[in-house]
This record gives sequence, C-alpha cells and structure tokens, in this order.
Amino acid sequence: MRTVTVKDLMVPLKEYATVPKEATLREAVQALEKAQMTLDPSRHKHRAILVLDEDGKVVGKLTMKDILVAIEPNYGKVEGMDVLKRSGYSPDLIKDMLEDHALWVEPLELICKRAAELKLSDFIQAPSEDEYIDENATLGEATHHLVIGPYLSLLVTRGDAVAGILRLSDVFSKICEIIKNC
Repeated sequence: MRTVTVKDLMVPLKEYATVPKEATLREAVQALEKAQMTLDPSRHKHRAILVLDEDGKVVGKLTMKDILVAIEPNYGKVEGMDVLKRSGYSPDLIKDMLEDHALWVEPLELICKRAAELKLSDFIQAPSEDEYIDENATLGEATHHLVIGPYLSLLVTRGDAVAGILRLSDVFSKICEIIKNC
C-alpha cells in the first residue's frame, strides 16, 4: 500500500474560500457561501476562510468560531477565555458569563451592521507555528497533529508558501475509508 500524504488529502488554495485582509466580515461570509456552492457534493463543506495579503499569501484563517466572536464585541471584555478553553466550564458559569458580560443581548439587526463595518485586518491573527504542516507529511503525522492540537484544519506548506488546507473532516474520511476496506 502506498503512503498517503497531506498533499493527497488537502484542498488546494485555489479551491478554497479566500478573501483579502481588507475585506469586511460580511464579504468573508459571502466568499465562504460562494465557495460552498462550487464544491463537489461529495466533499465536506469549508469551515473557514483563508485571509490573503496584497501578494496573495495566506496571513490568517478565519474560522466559524472567529466569526461568532468577532460579531459579539463584549467577548473582548471577558477575562480568562484561554483558561476556559483548556479547563472546561459548567452550565452555571456559561449563564453567569452571559449575564455578567451582556453577551448576545443586542438585537440581531446590529450583527448585520457590525459585519458590514468590521474589517478582517482589525482582528485577524497570524497563524501560529503549530497550525502548519508540510505537504509531504504522512497521513499518520497529520492525524496526530490534528488530534493533539486545537485546530480543525491545518495550513499546508510547500516550501515557504501555503499550498492548501488540510481539514480534519478529510483526514477522518480517509481513515474511515481505510477501515471499511480492511
């Protein structure tokens, strides 16, 4: 059996939802929807948008969670969010946070206004070093990387450039295919 590599499973950059870093959040959501419509129906839907600089290089990845956090400005006032991500939380804590920080109390109409005005360059963060994987990495290495990390996708590199994105859903599908064919 030949070795499966990241290159075999990744979605090439040209086939993924992308926007320039000066785009608005609304434009990013529209780009995601447009990319979803061009997908092969047998493929999993995209769950992120890649953000590009003026030279077309990937400078960030905007996830569904990033979008939700961006449209609720009071998340910026919540202290200790990183600790919560690692340690968990109770239903009572969630309710207390909603009330204490006035989260999700504004009318939904304000989401439209905020999404149309908020520039990605105002909040997008550069990917961390552990968010990248080489296109020649094996399926085993990629699976391990996704299992131990907090990401649902990894940016695939070819030399110094991002060539595509490797999604947990594609790795999982490949593993299931292998299991079924045993």
